[in-house]
Amino acid sequence: MTASEGSATGQGPTRVSSTRVSSTRGSSTGGSPTSRGVPAALHSLEEARASVLASIDGPTEAEQVATADALWRVLAEPVTAATSLPPWDNSAMDGYAVRAIDIVGASDATPVLLRVIGEVAAGATGTVAVEPGTAVRIATGAPVPPGADAVVPVEATQALDREGRPSGPRGRDATGPLPAGCLVHDAVPIGGSIRRAGSDVEAGTQVLPTGFVLGPQAIALAAGIASATVRVHRLPRVGVLATGDEVHGSGEPLGPAGIPDANGPGLRALVAASGGLAIDLGIARDVLGDVEERLRRGLAAGVDALIVSGGVSVGPYDVVRAAFEAIGRIDLWRVAVQPGKPFAFGTAERPGGGAPVLLFGLPGNPVSSFVTFELFVRPALRRLAGRRDVLRPVDRGVLGEHVSKSRGRRAFLRVVAERDAGGTERRDAQGRVRVRLAGGQGSHVMSALAVADALAVVGEAHDTLDIGADVELWWLDRDR
Repeated sequence: MTASEGSATGQGPTRVSSTRVSSTRGSSTGGSPTSRGVPAALHSLEEARASVLASIDGPTEAEQVATADALWRVLAEPVTAATSLPPWDNSAMDGYAVRAIDIVGASDATPVLLRVIGEVAAGATGTVAVEPGTAVRIATGAPVPPGADAVVPVEATQALDREGRPSGPRGRDATGPLPAGCLVHDAVPIGGSIRRAGSDVEAGTQVLPTGFVLGPQAIALAAGIASATVRVHRLPRVGVLATGDEVHGSGEPLGPAGIPDANGPGLRALVAASGGLAIDLGIARDVLGDVEERLRRGLAAGVDALIVSGGVSVGPYDVVRAAFEAIGRIDLWRVAVQPGKPFAFGTAERPGGGAPVLLFGLPGNPVSSFVTFELFVRPALRRLAGRRDVLRPVDRGVLGEHVSKSRGRRAFLRVVAERDAGGTERRDAQGRVRVRLAGGQGSHVMSALAVADALAVVGEAHDTLDIGADVELWWLDRDR
């Protein structure tokens, strides 16, 4: 990560100046970012991303959800323990609850005989108090009965019948009929094998802070301290629209010039993986009215962002920028990245007021659409969801082959990592992961994207890099 990228990590970047595509709301052409016929300069990655993040005033509002349903949600307020954990002293072992003073000096050579006067199971309350010379059989997790101050693991005991004879092998599991007595072969100190009440968490303690992401472990903790519900930020609602007269939905006849819709399903999956709730706005024809009507439908559905794939370049049928101008404004267009140069971003007023709706225009080629989502949309959705870590962590890679790219643009190559037989990535003596191209790097080559482990970043200053060159590495999601 470069130093300038650090300004867009979720710490409130300053809004940057940007180029309006058109000053005429509702223009049928969407305007042209030119001055006397000269195209506007490409925005840098940092400038474009800072502009996107600066348009977000804060995360979505809070809502109350069941703790069991809050996986990967972000806390909008702290979680405080409603009960201590453990709630009461309980046994850490299957065995016998005893008085530690009664078994001082116990050993294999000099075992101590105790009379077993009862038992207590997990979920039950012990009603029999441990008295001098006695023991109570106890299960793991069961409350420690009155009078006991230690638990002897069953492995250190020998059960006896009423005649004082062994009723089974020493250290057998603590099942079967309650024995009349037991021999203790090991001394146990006071508190031995006892989990004290509140030793993990005390009631009233804050256990998870605002902004914490609720993974499975945190879900278990919140449930364990009796939090039936938690307050989390609402999932960002994101309308996803594919465009193109040639694009057809899954299962539809393609005809002589049609292609299946890859961007719609792919972008909806990316939204879900980024912590958002995707709303399918279908596939629009390359007609301004159709695109605009579907975008307005998304606004009416209460979305926080709209994503449109295709139609943001300079072709005769590229009408998305004009549709954005009809419902809102465009703040920037064209970024110096490869693939994904014709990226557009703007905002629209939210019906009924509130935070503006983010407008993302992504290229139609599926790889370009994926990369620009990674660079700009994913950070925005994570910030809306309340995440502090909006950017991917950066690793170091070393190229295993020669690569080339377009001049003056930052390239994001789809690469795979070399791995050992156990699946762990191979690193060189400098700690760099050895990578090679996943396949063809054309913006239409989905097969390489599908198998890619990471994006390797090649800076604007380099047109080519040789084998052994150092690159930034952005790992992609391969599983949860």
